[in-house]
Amino acid sequence: MNETDAPTGTPAPADTLPAPARAPRVHYAWVVAGVSLLVLLGSAGFRSTPSLMMDALHTEFGWSMGTISSATSVNLTLYGLTAPFAAALMDRFGVRLVVVCALLTISVGAGLTMLMREPWQLVLCWGVLVGLGSGSMAGAFATTITGRWFRARQGLVTGVLTAAGAAGNLVFLPVGAWLVEQHGWRSAVVVVSLAASAVAVPVLLLMRERPADLGLLPYGATEPPPAPAAGGGALVRSLRVLREAARSRAFWLLAGSFAICGATTAGLVGTHFIPAAHDHGLPVTTAAGLLALIGVFDVIGTVASGWFTDRFDAGRLLIVYYGLRGLSLLVLPQLFAGSLEPPILAFVIFYGLDWVATVPPTVALCRRHFGEDAPIVFGWVLACHQIGAAVVASLAGFARDALGDYDLAWYAAGGLCAVAVLLCLALRTGAPERTAPALS
Repeated sequence: MNETDAPTGTPAPADTLPAPARAPRVHYAWVVAGVSLLVLLGSAGFRSTPSLMMDALHTEFGWSMGTISSATSVNLTLYGLTAPFAAALMDRFGVRLVVVCALLTISVGAGLTMLMREPWQLVLCWGVLVGLGSGSMAGAFATTITGRWFRARQGLVTGVLTAAGAAGNLVFLPVGAWLVEQHGWRSAVVVVSLAASAVAVPVLLLMRERPADLGLLPYGATEPPPAPAAGGGALVRSLRVLREAARSRAFWLLAGSFAICGATTAGLVGTHFIPAAHDHGLPVTTAAGLLALIGVFDVIGTVASGWFTDRFDAGRLLIVYYGLRGLSLLVLPQLFAGSLEPPILAFVIFYGLDWVATVPPTVALCRRHFGEDAPIVFGWVLACHQIGAAVVASLAGFARDALGDYDLAWYAAGGLCAVAVLLCLALRTGAPERTAPALS
């Protein structure tokens, strides 16, 4: 039989076949994850700046700690409330557009801070504008990216992106503290404004919406994901998801425990650790260095937590994390000193490993209970996290004004962690309330 007589289905000679498409050595999911990491690094650094400015603003304008904390409280609240709507906006208008607009909002808000003369201007610039901008790049952003681009290694990638917050503090806190001390607080906000604009460039150049846009499957996937749900505005969808999730016991347990997470991290330690250490005679630059060092160990702890989440029960991990955090906060008031001593370094290491290790298992539980709505549900859970942070950031500032120290705030935070343990125990007693389909 010659070639022309070959039956249908018989392979043609090799020299007549088209060359197969060469698979990329590195899946583009890792490029998107790298850009997302840069965005979250910057976002975290931008949010950390107010804690560096508290003493400087108090000295220059005579504003009380409670007044200055109120701007941070507004920032934290809007950071949280923006997250679920940002997730829906990313579905509607695209990740790239939403993130670029958010970065430019931060740039404008930080830049305008240099002109302020009244407390309400601090609230408007750093509370409202920076809060809205940073909230658009909150945890729901990381959940959207991992859900769209990854099927394998979701927990690990979530942990790495979450750890970007700590790494952002590591970069910005020492530099910001030095700028505030050497050149005044305005120099720090100039850096924030310029950095936010600079981060927008790689987002514009490299961010892509979905693997299908490049003819790819999500990393680790063997079949295409279901088509994304169509229709419905971002506001309508966010509220619909909230209404449905609010009927679930799991949602309220996750929201309550994560509110306590926010209260005991961003609200208390993130906002007030530096002024509390300064109250005991520690220089601001040294205190900022310690908070940055917490970020170093947070990177390790959060990445490890993502790895653990891929292998162990997420609810059990949360119980361990909240229990250890509560113990560390109860002993913190006895560890402050006027110089750098081993006990405070031990706290920094221990607490740092636990800082946001709660995020990967919380995201995993959202996926387990809420399936394809998980990014928006986690956005609402994150909103509760930030409301908890905002309440405690404000209350701790007023407590410091009234009592002269932060001791009561640290003890109360330790007690709140015990409540979080109970909420997570209750969550583990219930089965998932719906089957979690693959995320779109």
